[in-house]
Amino acid sequence: MKSSLGQCLQFFLLALSLTTASTSTGTNDSPRNKYLLYVGTYTEKDSKGIYAFRFDAATNELTPLGLAAETTNPSFLAIDPTRQYLYAVNEVSNYKGASSGAVSAFDISHQNGKLSLLNQVPSRGADPCYIAFDKTGKFALVANYTGGNVAVFPVRKDTQDAGHIAESSAFVQHAGSSIDKERQQGPHAHWIETTPDNRFAIAADLGLDRLLVYRFDAKTGVLTPNDPPYASLDPGAGPRHLAFHPSEKFVYALNELQSTITTFTYDRSRGTLQKLSSISALPKTFSGSNTAAEIKVHPGGKFLFASNRGNDSLAVFSINTQSGDLTLVDFFPTQGKTPRNFEIDPTGKLLLVANQDSNNIVVFRIDPGSGRLTPTGQTLSVPAPVCLKFVAIE
Repeated sequence: MKSSLGQCLQFFLLALSLTTASTSTGTNDSPRNKYLLYVGTYTEKDSKGIYAFRFDAATNELTPLGLAAETTNPSFLAIDPTRQYLYAVNEVSNYKGASSGAVSAFDISHQNGKLSLLNQVPSRGADPCYIAFDKTGKFALVANYTGGNVAVFPVRKDTQDAGHIAESSAFVQHAGSSIDKERQQGPHAHWIETTPDNRFAIAADLGLDRLLVYRFDAKTGVLTPNDPPYASLDPGAGPRHLAFHPSEKFVYALNELQSTITTFTYDRSRGTLQKLSSISALPKTFSGSNTAAEIKVHPGGKFLFASNRGNDSLAVFSINTQSGDLTLVDFFPTQGKTPRNFEIDPTGKLLLVANQDSNNIVVFRIDPGSGRLTPTGQTLSVPAPVCLKFVAIE
């Protein structure tokens, strides 16, 4: 009798544990369907700041929520890992009388998408154009274009000032020039992010034709030059943005001035980059003026996308996951003028491109087999859109 009762009790406890585990896993790992989409803009003309949309990933429906926050030239945005705060660079050359832009911190309302300003600090260089978080979410890294420098800012975690930007923990002034006398007369930091393991930070400097590599201290937010301290691009290339392959074996640099993509191998143990090859991001028949803007690798690792301002297209490439080589799929008109940043939605099914000079965001469907883009017919009206960021809603 005792043995039978004991066996029943064991069976009951086992079944309870499996049910609990299954329920927990389903709750934690189930895909979220509800998101907010934030749009950073330039405010010289009709825009007033950051705009918001509600996105239903189950139906692909995008609903406008209007102006989320009024702020000057929020040209690039970043969302902290808790999804509670949004950060924007204010791309200006003079902030409170100093040769600097600013960094603004906002609290996110998941209910209506509104953003409440927490605080604003100098970016430590003129015209900040990029911001991203390290993998711990403790530090925001900023590239100042005209200032030609990069800076790291701690994010306050204490209850009273949670989410506020603190004074910078690191600042590095770049120096030098390259061959383009108009665009490369001095350093122009255009992008900075930490590597996937958070041990290094890489900065793309358009003015120097270099990818500068720093050792990153995730406890203090300090940057120290790596050995070697940089990888070089072709003279006049003008590196703008980078994209890591999900395997972490390859890094792709989008070169603004030459409209090319350069493939590097990445040594995770040493933080070093070795150049493999370069490929044009433009059609062979195109002869006009063009500057490349944004680059992203699809989360599945099979495709790479890049935007062209002038040709007003999205270039799509397939990726050889063994060698890292790119093969052109095709070019797709963005149905607007001057495509800047674009974003792949959290499901990996859609690509949204921000056309700055035609004041629209166009939605494309990504073919999972070929990477080809098909317009969905959805177009969002936003003045001077330049940056797109999704936020999952609890």
